[in-house]
Formats: sequence, C-alpha cells, structure tokens
Amino acid sequence: MINLAVINIKEVIKYLVKVTIIITVVVALTRYFSTYSSSIVNKISDKTFLNCLDETIPGIKTMNKKEYKTDEVEPLKMMLSMEMPMIDSIKKENLQIAKEENIKTEEKNDNIEEEPQVEKIEEVKTKIETEVLENNVPTKFTDEYNGVKIKNETDNKLTKEILTPNVTVNMKNILIFHTHTCESYTPSEKYSYKQTGNFRTTDRNYSVVRAGRELENYLVPYGYNVIHDESYHDYPSYSGSYSSSLETVEKILKKNENYDIVLDLHRDAIGDNTYAPTVKIGDEYAAQLMFVIGSNGGVDEHKNWQENLKFAVKVQEKANELYPGLFKPIILRNSDYNQFVSKAASIIEVGATGNTLEQCLVSMKYLSKVIRELK
Repeated sequence: MINLAVINIKEVIKYLVKVTIIITVVVALTRYFSTYSSSIVNKISDKTFLNCLDETIPGIKTMNKKEYKTDEVEPLKMMLSMEMPMIDSIKKENLQIAKEENIKTEEKNDNIEEEPQVEKIEEVKTKIETEVLENNVPTKFTDEYNGVKIKNETDNKLTKEILTPNVTVNMKNILIFHTHTCESYTPSEKYSYKQTGNFRTTDRNYSVVRAGRELENYLVPYGYNVIHDESYHDYPSYSGSYSSSLETVEKILKKNENYDIVLDLHRDAIGDNTYAPTVKIGDEYAAQLMFVIGSNGGVDEHKNWQENLKFAVKVQEKANELYPGLFKPIILRNSDYNQFVSKAASIIEVGATGNTLEQCLVSMKYLSKVIRELK
C-alpha cells in the first residue's frame, strides 16, 4: 500500500513539470510575437500610410505631395479643401440645369393655350339693318345669279344651270376643320395674344379655330351634329398643309357617314392690318365672309365642283336675304382645295388680317342663323 502511494506522487510531479514547461513555452512565444508585431507597426510611418492611400485613391496624390513638406497635417482642413471645389462645381452644374429647365418651361408655356372660352349663346335676331363699311379693296365680280355675285377666275363658263342652287344635302351633319389652323387676327384689348408668326398663333383660343368653336356653339343647341376638328395642319410646317388636312378629313368621313357639309374655315391671307372687310349688323360689327370654291381646272380630277358651287350660292342667297353684305362675292378658282371629298365642301374665309376676333365671332353667330334657315 505504501509503495503504491509513492508511485502516484511521482506521476503527479511528472505531470506538473510537463504542464509548467508547456506554459513557459507558450508565454515565451506570445512575448516574442507581440514584440515582433510592435516593431512592425513602429516601422510604418505617416509617409508610408500616405503612400498606401496614394496607390488606393489616386485623386489625393497631388495633395499628399504638398502635405509631405509640412511637419503637421490637419485632417479637417485637408478634407474641406478637397470637398469645397467639388461642392462649388455641383452648385454651378445645378444652377445651369435649373436655368436650362426654366428656359424650356418658358418656351413650352409660350405654346400652351388657355382653357377654351365658351360664352353664353343668345338667340340670333333677323330683320336687322345692315351696312357694309368701306374698305381699301374694291369689290369685283364677273357673274351674278339672283343677287349672288361670283368672281370667276377659271376658264369655265358659268351658265344659269350651273349656278342654280338645286343641290340636296344633309343639313344636320356638319364637319368643320382648318387647313391653316394658326391663322389669326389683329389683337384687341379683349383678345390680346402672343403671335408666333405674321398674324399667326398656335394658341387656338385666338386663331381661326376660335371662330369655328363659335359656329359650333351656335349650331349644336339646335340639333346639329357638328364635328369640329382642331388639329394643326400648318404647324410646325406650313408646307403640306392641304395634304395634312385631307388626311384628317378623309379619316373623319370614313368613320362618320352622311356628312355632306364640309367647311374649311380660313382667315383671308392679306398680310397686313389695313384690310378689314366689315359689315355692320344692327349695333354689331361683323367681319365679312367669303366662299372660295375650287373647280376642275387643277391637276386633280374634281367632279363635285359644280355641286359645291351650287351649295355656296344657296347659302349666300339666304345670307343676302337675312343679312345683306355678310358675304363678299364667291371666288371660283382652278385649285381643288380638297373639295372633292363632298358635294357641299367649301372654304369660307372668315374676315382678314385687319379684323379682330370679336368681329369674326359676330360673323359666326349670324352665319349659324343663315344655316339654320336653309331648307
């Protein structure tokens, strides 16, 4: 029993010696590596750190070259000196962008039209005294039928048969459009606008389109089916206006049957404000109207021209009865003006450049009454 106990003590002592040796080795190694790491860290200088930054972020290399010469670096000052030029650059770019956006907005606003203006519709009176005011353009005509004067600019001989207004049309369906949508008038106090050309504007509240709206407003309450197309056909390009409007009209007529009356409302093209054909109807001043009818003298075949002329004569007969002087003589020309699309197609010149929009709106009121009185 005694010998067994001694042996156990020896084993314990051996075990303790081994543990002590292991601990000593571990501590020695730890101190060694700790001392080595500190020496490596101490060897890394500020310049070495900056060189590392130079390689990683090339953008600050130049600034670091200057900083090498100084004994002390101020980090906040260095950061501000780097960021301020960039901030200034961003501010300049933002200001430039804002300026360009403002210019674009102003240009866009120039072409933005106001909400359509609809005035109260009143009953149109008849049996009112009328008087044609003098103007600087003499009235000329070559033919006459029952008081309706026609200025024939073609080689066609206008016989009584051709001029007799025995044409039958659907009076309840009317298509209104504008080949020269941007044509406008002399600005007035009530209708002042910014011109986008010589007596032209893209704002349809002040162009011949506004006259078309007025005619529509006076016809619809009396049961007329009016299609008023306000598409631009002369903007942005004036060239090709008639081709553009023809495409529009053909699409509309394809979708809508029995539209015989097709009115292309224009403004007379004399380019100054000295010509303002006007008729006084009661106490109101109305711009004079004028039919322009195409014929078969143009390049394209035009079989409907005689029916178109008959319809114009029919309308003007009634106008002469109700409001003498509302219309100037009908003009017959060789061009077809796309009037082959229907048997009651025509151009109506609503006033001229010297007229005001107010005068043209008055004209539309009385024209609506003439149309309503047709049988």
